Amino acid sequence: MIKAGIMGATGYAGEMLAWILYKHPEVEVDFYNSHNYANFQLNQLYGNYNGFIEDKCVDLEEAMARIDNIDVLFIALPNGKSFELTKKALAQGVKVIDLGADYRLNSKDEYEEWYGIKHELPPLLENAVYGITELKRDEIQKSNLIANPGCYPTATILGLAPLLKNKLIETSSVIVDAKSGVSGAGRSANISSLFTECNESIKAYGVATHRHTPEIEQELSKLAEEKLFISFTPHLVPMNRGILSTCYSNLKKSLSTEEILEIYKDFYKDSYFVKITDGIPETRWVKGSNLCHISARVDPRTNRVIVISAIDNLVKGAAGQAVQNMNVMFGFKETAGLDFIAMAP
Repeated sequence: MIKAGIMGATGYAGEMLAWILYKHPEVEVDFYNSHNYANFQLNQLYGNYNGFIEDKCVDLEEAMARIDNIDVLFIALPNGKSFELTKKALAQGVKVIDLGADYRLNSKDEYEEWYGIKHELPPLLENAVYGITELKRDEIQKSNLIANPGCYPTATILGLAPLLKNKLIETSSVIVDAKSGVSGAGRSANISSLFTECNESIKAYGVATHRHTPEIEQELSKLAEEKLFISFTPHLVPMNRGILSTCYSNLKKSLSTEEILEIYKDFYKDSYFVKITDGIPETRWVKGSNLCHISARVDPRTNRVIVISAIDNLVKGAAGQAVQNMNVMFGFKETAGLDFIAMAP
């Protein structure tokens, strides 16, 4: 049994961490931190915890003092807020899993350009492991600092990895059209995510400027073993949860849909949470789970392959993947605390 601390436990990703870890057979949560709701019980903010999690949230000062008590620190805070916490935790031998972007990019300059924040711990960028579990298990197992991937990158990278690893597509041709539920914007009050602002509408945003772009390009370039650039356009859709990433690219040679699907099934044969489907993935079939559903179709007219990938942005795209990474780091069964399917309808 290990002890964990959750920074930012009252945001959507932090709350999802609390939900998963409550049922985890190998973990006890030592503290739940909140900036805005210190001294509030977690069940006062989320009624689903009545009778289950009634601990009071602690402020930053108390959380810092209690890092001594834990084995792993989950940080679900805004970008730029992890540096002091990470430095202290690592110095005390505590493993860190950061759900923000502070350690995802290998380049300090690129981080500062895209996020507009000074990086206070650039040496850690060389040591942090980008935690897309299915592709980095060996590195994650040896690491004490995990940069948990973003939700759009998780769906997109898992969707394109087999094509790039097998050098089946023209790297200059990748286009990603992705859609997210409103919870991806976080729990803070924001006019653009009010019900009447986003209901019965769909919109593109961050066109050619979204901060997940360099993260996706960085990891896809490693898979391709060459520098690549993508066209990435995210969209907001009026649903609570979910990411659907549709990726287009030109094939280097003629392949059938059946051949592509077999390549995917072989690539992910040892990955419990990635399911290759013959049908077209839908977000409702992964909602509330740590699963990623992927399928593909070849368009012989254009010699393009279209890959569709679906995840829950708060689970596989955030808290679930963080727990999956924790399981690998501590030698637990990778599915521990996560072996549940989506709920329908």
